[in-house]
Amino acid sequence: MNASSKPLSGRVAIVTGAGRNIGRATALMLAEDGAAVVVNARANQAEADAVVAEIVANGGKALAALADIADAAAVERMVATAVSRFGGIDMLVNNAALRREKPLDAMTFAEWRAVMAVTLDGPFLCVQACLPYLKKSGAGTIVNLGGMSGHTGGKDRVHVVTAKSGLVGFTRALAQDLAADKITVNLVVPGLVGTARAGPEPQHHSNHHTLSGERVPPADVAATVRFLCGPTARAITGQTIHVNGGAYLG
Repeated sequence: MNASSKPLSGRVAIVTGAGRNIGRATALMLAEDGAAVVVNARANQAEADAVVAEIVANGGKALAALADIADAAAVERMVATAVSRFGGIDMLVNNAALRREKPLDAMTFAEWRAVMAVTLDGPFLCVQACLPYLKKSGAGTIVNLGGMSGHTGGKDRVHVVTAKSGLVGFTRALAQDLAADKITVNLVVPGLVGTARAGPEPQHHSNHHTLSGERVPPADVAATVRFLCGPTARAITGQTIHVNGGAYLG
C-alpha cells in the first residue's frame, strides 16, 4: 500500500497510554494506515521512544509526548506540540487508565481520586484540548477505551468500575454534542486481553472466560479502534463495542 492509498494518510492522531499493550498496538496500526501519531506516555520515555522508533523505521511519522493526562497544563502542552509538529489533530484515542484493586473499606479518597483523574478526568481534559482541532478536521474521531468490569462489576475495583462506567455516559453525551461538528465518538471495551502487567492478574478475570479459552490479543482491540478511525466508519457514533472473545455478551 503506497502512502497516497493509505486510508489515514495526512491525518494526525493522539493515542494516550501508547507505550505498551493496547495503546502501542493502536499507535502502530494507525501509523501503518498513514496517520502521524503522537505517542503519549505518562513517564516512561524509553517505551514511548521505542514505539516512535518502530513507526519511523516502517516509514511513518510519530513523536513521543510525555504528559500526565490528569494534568490540564501538561495536556495543553502535548496538544500544542502535536499541532506545531503535524499541523492539526484528527483523531484522539483515550486509552490511558489505572487498573487497580483495593477493598472499599481500605481505600483512601486519594486512591479513589487517582483512578478517576486518569481514567475519567483525563479523557475530559484531552477532548477539551483537542476539540478546536477536531472541529477543523471535518472528520474528527474520538475513541475511548473502556473496561469489561465497567459492565460486569469486579471485586475490589469500585474506583475502576465507576470510572469505566462513566466513560459510557461520556461517550454517548459527546456523540450527541459533537455530531454537528462531524466528530464521531465511540467506546471500545476490551476484556480478558493478553497484556503485560506490572501487578497480579485482576481478580475478576477468574470469573470470566473467552469462548475459545484464549486471551484476546491487543492487536484485535487496536484493529477495532483503527476501523472506527477510518473513513468507512463515519456512520458509527455513540456506540459501545466489546472486544472480549465472548467473555461478556453485552
